[in-house]
Amino acid sequence: MAFLVLPLAGLLVRAPWPTLLVRLAEPRVVEALRLSLLTATAATALCLVLGVPLAWLLARAAFPGRGLVRALVTVPLVLPPVVGGVALLLVFGRNGLAGRWFAGVFSLPFTTAGVVVAEAFVAMPFLVISVEGTLRAADLRYEEAAATLGASRWTVFRRVTLPLVAPGVTAGAVLCWARALGEFGATITFAGNFPGTTQTMPLAVYLALENDPDAAIVLSLVLLAVCVAVLAALRDRWIRA
Repeated sequence: MAFLVLPLAGLLVRAPWPTLLVRLAEPRVVEALRLSLLTATAATALCLVLGVPLAWLLARAAFPGRGLVRALVTVPLVLPPVVGGVALLLVFGRNGLAGRWFAGVFSLPFTTAGVVVAEAFVAMPFLVISVEGTLRAADLRYEEAAATLGASRWTVFRRVTLPLVAPGVTAGAVLCWARALGEFGATITFAGNFPGTTQTMPLAVYLALENDPDAAIVLSLVLLAVCVAVLAALRDRWIRA
């Protein structure tokens, strides 16, 4: 416990408390925080659109290679984020496998949209795993009863399945958002570190650590507060269990 807690306590002890509010109001801090909240929220929305159907497929559909698909979904959990950023560049870069087809229209690398894509790539497994587990635990009799009463598949999914798995979706979305907020490796590799455009809070911490350690501590405290808030939000799901 000391090994886990002492580094966090070090942040609190070394924090410049007398100038904390002043530093939090600095334009670079406000801009990095605004960009982080914006991109993490957009990445979570993208993960919900793509991840919930994928979780439903893994939990309810039987098809050849389902185990392989589930394994591939969890790869970003163990893949070094920098490697994920390189992989995204090779696919969505101007000369990438997919990027070359829309290079003349728009470019994802080194843009705010690129930050969203990088964060979604590393965060979506948290959502998929949470929602899939909730779907597997849900009682199928309610869905079967709705189907026998004439409800279509979409109606059953919208009116029965989603309300049943709403706690799992919420928990997965919160974890996904927190992971996206703290993403560093894939973001700096795929989107770069441009203030106001791609410089999120973790990137700002890395940059400030070289020139202004007190600012890095303040930014780290903000991210620590977010993590504590996430744990508090999920206490009924994990801590009490």
